Amino acid sequence: MALAACPRYDISHPRAFAPASGSRGLGLLRAPRSAASRPRGRLRRRSRAMAAYGGVHSTTDGDGAGASHAPPSLLVFSGGTAFNGVVEELKKVTTRVAHVLPVSDDGGSTAEIVRVLGGPAVGDIRSRCLRLSDESTSEALSVRKLLGHRLPIDPSEAKLEWYQIVEGEHSLWDGVSRPYRETIRAFLVYFHNEILRRSAEMFCFTNGSIGNFFFAGARIFFQSLDAAIFLFSRVSQIPAESLVLPVISTNDRLTLGCELWDGTIIRGQNEISHPSNGRREVVNKDCNSCTALPSRIKRVFYMSSEGSNLLHEVFPKANHTVLEQLSKVDCIVYAMGSLFTSVCPSLVLRGIGETIASRSIPKVLLLNGSHDRETAGLSASGFVTAITDSLNRTYGDPHKSLQNRPSDYVNAILVPEGGQVPLDIENLSAQGIFRVVTVESVHDPKVGVIFDPQSLIQALTSLISEEINTHLSELGYLTENVKLGS
Repeated sequence: MALAACPRYDISHPRAFAPASGSRGLGLLRAPRSAASRPRGRLRRRSRAMAAYGGVHSTTDGDGAGASHAPPSLLVFSGGTAFNGVVEELKKVTTRVAHVLPVSDDGGSTAEIVRVLGGPAVGDIRSRCLRLSDESTSEALSVRKLLGHRLPIDPSEAKLEWYQIVEGEHSLWDGVSRPYRETIRAFLVYFHNEILRRSAEMFCFTNGSIGNFFFAGARIFFQSLDAAIFLFSRVSQIPAESLVLPVISTNDRLTLGCELWDGTIIRGQNEISHPSNGRREVVNKDCNSCTALPSRIKRVFYMSSEGSNLLHEVFPKANHTVLEQLSKVDCIVYAMGSLFTSVCPSLVLRGIGETIASRSIPKVLLLNGSHDRETAGLSASGFVTAITDSLNRTYGDPHKSLQNRPSDYVNAILVPEGGQVPLDIENLSAQGIFRVVTVESVHDPKVGVIFDPQSLIQALTSLISEEINTHLSELGYLTENVKLGS
């Protein structure tokens, strides 16, 4: 995909949001609708600039000839649902992406696995792995269909179908070759045996995910979440440079808690975002399906599996590989979705804020197009404040908190056109954020306004390209014709 320019601007300047000639209304910077009409020479120069950035995007021989340009690398903080819609489009631009996901989900079929077998939640990780999986052959599609399959809602029908799958008699195995069949089935059988060993717990297969069952079987067998991700990645043929990383590498159960501004403590990710009142049912993520919180969320934190108040707060360590990737990627992205239960759980860990603040790269917030139970009433600057407080660990142990500015963590915001979250420009300016770009959107019947995937990825790559050009210019390496080295 060609890259399109995304010029800098200063929202503190009175002309910064002046409408373009012939336009009306608020003149927010708009992402280009298409890069196809851009002069090819400009795009080639931008490609060469990206190749030279930091010495990490190009491989050349001694005289600089024969350059091989690698695409930009990104790290994305997200949950397992909202960002999935743009993964396919992102894969067309770059596969050099580290997807960082929480392991504290306690809803859906993940909740049943954790209830009976313990361990971290794997649903979000499985969901992203499936989105990244290969689709180039008929067998790859068959494997993807199998691991993406969910059992029926009716408990008896779900159990019957599960037995057909685990015994290798279901039509889902059609198109899967013997080596793949034996590998996948072995871990499904192992998962099933682990359930039978816990005879005191009656496992409910309702709406169960075959991919989750495979993942859980592999994790228990290897006693390693990382090993299970590696196996799943190879079975589903995810590109080697695409990383799916749990923000915490653990074999133990993790429980998310949140503190509201009125002092209320809520235990469990699902109870925070989509409470079920103790009922075992399919999670409804419709933004209008939940009652409002009694007060806004102050912070999220981790607590012991049996804890119920602030005295039970625990402080797990961030995955070392996540910190390593943060220190070398070209762009950091805070994805749209559930702000406090999908993004912030990855930000509150020690080392995450320190590393992000130390980087001089694009740090981009993808603003939600609508509010949900967690963010009702928040403006754009409110989203930034929540991210800043999480990374600074503002309301936790004062001895472990940071004092970094919002602009140390977020320096650009992409906004879906027609979104419901207010853009309070003056507050964003006070936070030191001067790049706000509107991006074409589409309407989703369940969640409302969302980004158009192609337009979003184009705007994101434009921001990265702009930063690279600016970096080279500051180093004195960029001329009008982008003549790089001789």
